Amino acid sequence: MSNISRRKFVSWMGLSAVATVALPRLGYGMSQLGAEQLKSGSYVEAETVYGKIKGVRFDGVNVFKGVPYGGRISGDRRFRRPAPLEPWAGVRDALELGAPAIQNPRRGEPDPAEDCLFLNVWTPANDGKKRPVMFYSHGGGFVGGSGGAGGQDGANLARNFDVVVVETNHRLGLLGFLYLDELAGSDYAGSGNMGIADIATGLKWVNDNIAQFGGDPDNVMIFGESGGGAKTSCLYAMPEAAPFFNKASIESGPGVRMMTTDMAAQTTEMILKELNISPRNWKKILDVPAADLLAVQAKIPFTPPFQRIKGGITEPFAGGLGPVVDGVVLPNHPFDPTAPEISKNKPLITGWNEDEYTFFAWERHDADSFKIGFDELPAKLEPQFGSDTPKIIEAYRTARPHASAPDIYVAVNSITLMGLGSIEIAEKKAKQNGAPVYLYNFGYKSNMKIPGTDYEMGTPHAMDITFKFNNEVPPKEGEGPRWSFAGDKPDRYVASHKMAELWSTFARTGKPAAKDVPEWPAYNLKDRPTMRIDTNCEVINDRFKIELDMWRSIGRL
Repeated sequence: MSNISRRKFVSWMGLSAVATVALPRLGYGMSQLGAEQLKSGSYVEAETVYGKIKGVRFDGVNVFKGVPYGGRISGDRRFRRPAPLEPWAGVRDALELGAPAIQNPRRGEPDPAEDCLFLNVWTPANDGKKRPVMFYSHGGGFVGGSGGAGGQDGANLARNFDVVVVETNHRLGLLGFLYLDELAGSDYAGSGNMGIADIATGLKWVNDNIAQFGGDPDNVMIFGESGGGAKTSCLYAMPEAAPFFNKASIESGPGVRMMTTDMAAQTTEMILKELNISPRNWKKILDVPAADLLAVQAKIPFTPPFQRIKGGITEPFAGGLGPVVDGVVLPNHPFDPTAPEISKNKPLITGWNEDEYTFFAWERHDADSFKIGFDELPAKLEPQFGSDTPKIIEAYRTARPHASAPDIYVAVNSITLMGLGSIEIAEKKAKQNGAPVYLYNFGYKSNMKIPGTDYEMGTPHAMDITFKFNNEVPPKEGEGPRWSFAGDKPDRYVASHKMAELWSTFARTGKPAAKDVPEWPAYNLKDRPTMRIDTNCEVINDRFKIELDMWRSIGRL
């Protein structure tokens, strides 16, 4: 891989890891059920195959938090499959979030811990009704985040659309993706994929238990944003996950291809060297405190790039943590060379936000990029695109004659970060001639400005989370203002309802639909229809044709 491409995409993945951890705390959800909920609500119990749990019913939703779905993964279980989950006697409280995976502390959540296999459930009722199940994998790259992040609180989605929502914590970073298969023997087979294997274990828990929560174990949708989209891409190609879901949505995180074993082995070698552990004494890493492992993890790139480059896919290099095409847990790249045969008959949604890049500029406090003119634009793009830069600028100025230089800079970076991979997934799924695939662009425009500029965020990375969970709603009486990327225009409530309805209808039927939204046709290679999601949704055929023809001509798509 060229150094230019590597810098570009390592930078992206490093930044995407903070998508769910660096935001100011949203005004949705909390680490434990608050005093008002416990006072105004009533306790409810549910039976699982491991024992009874106690949650609370509040405002029309039963909420169970911190439910264990796997056993111990610390000590001699580090880097291995979980120990069996031990049944418990009596009734176990499910009123607080479980520990998130090892990472920096998360505001409003328990301290991170190695033993982190917990999930949260939101359901309209534990009544035996067969509701669709929406199983969400959180963002944060492969190193951060949790199933308890505020913006993805599942109460509104469950209440307003009669679905069951489930979210897991699972291993992340070095503890979730250190590849030891070549050093450690059969007990550690699949070690480089424990983070996504945990999610598959969570799906099995759903299959075994969700009927007791009013959900249908035979109608499960998996979905996820950013790193959660990449995890969903992997689950879509994983044999052990395949029996436990029926449809999927990959959002602003297209996982076309993952790490090779060569790449993963180099990363392992680098980490052991950093810890002063020889490969023959690899077992010493089992005794290294988790805090020390986290410190080592911080010294390496978060994950490697997975994008197509001119001349082929990524070349091995040292550094990076993420799922591994190991032939055990993940037999093949999720969408390379084709869409996975194992999910041929499972409908899919995939897409991205129109202005993904503004999130990363906001996170880096980058105001300068929004003050450039066209004379400065080539120098801004050349470090990433080299000799292709003039062709890129020409295509975008032709397609968007009224766009400013910052507009083009944002558009180029947004589509290369999340758009090209999403289109590649849609095209390969369509070529499979199996279940339909639906392509979208989320386009609601926030009026929030990038600090230090007059440039509006538009539709940044991660803004879709609160929309699809229907968490952009008017505040209740006495409730304070809620912070989100969405800005303060009241029409965001309309866009949020429509997006949540599209997603929940897809979960129910396999075809996204919503009131006052045009029929969303399946993607095909003739018309290339894309649903643009906003307060007024519209289907656009062959969207970004000029730009995409250019990206194809230079081998980026």
